[in-house]
Amino acid sequence: MSGYNTVLARNTENAPKSSLSTQSVAFSHYNHLSAQLPLDPKTGKMVAGGVKEQAEQCLKNMKAIVESVAHVMDDVVAVTVLLKDSADMAAVDEVYTTFFQNGVPARTTLAVSELPMDALVQIDAVVSNAEGTPPVA
Repeated sequence: MSGYNTVLARNTENAPKSSLSTQSVAFSHYNHLSAQLPLDPKTGKMVAGGVKEQAEQCLKNMKAIVESVAHVMDDVVAVTVLLKDSADMAAVDEVYTTFFQNGVPARTTLAVSELPMDALVQIDAVVSNAEGTPPVA
């Protein structure tokens, strides 16, 4: 590969920020979104409630980042959901589908023994820069 390739790292005030990473990194045809914990962007604290409320906050954070890079949730082509308890996937699904209007993106779900800050769920994503790329229905 020759030539100069730019990697564009960006943050928005509408989602939790970290001093160790950026919320979104654009390279080539994709934006890679950092894993989102269920943190309120105003307080930096974990949202109250169970996995459903936490999943909703993760997705709200993801939506804020997606919109800050001039995209919509339907441009998300891949999502990874990390769960402390795989039995919680049904609760996550109740919220997950409401964030995507024209079908859901490809998803990988992993059960993990621990997540940062004792979260029950964490979600990351890949956004296509090809506007209008239909997700897998």
